[in-house]
Amino acid sequence: MIITVAGEKKEYRDGITIRELIVAENVETPDYVSVSVNDEFVDSGAFESTALKDGDTVEFLYFMGGGR
Repeated sequence: MIITVAGEKKEYRDGITIRELIVAENVETPDYVSVSVNDEFVDSGAFESTALKDGDTVEFLYFMGGGR
């Protein structure tokens, strides 16, 4: 299946989960990443059980605090 990851179309096996994709994409600090699928945030507790589908768009996001 083809999914778009961070703006790039990539081929992965059918049914890959978000957790497996995080590992495959070698995401930095995976414990602190937020993931959106088709512009909807996915709860981190659902990464193991959420299977991606052909045509999905996935973004990895990091939120930073700070400032003055």
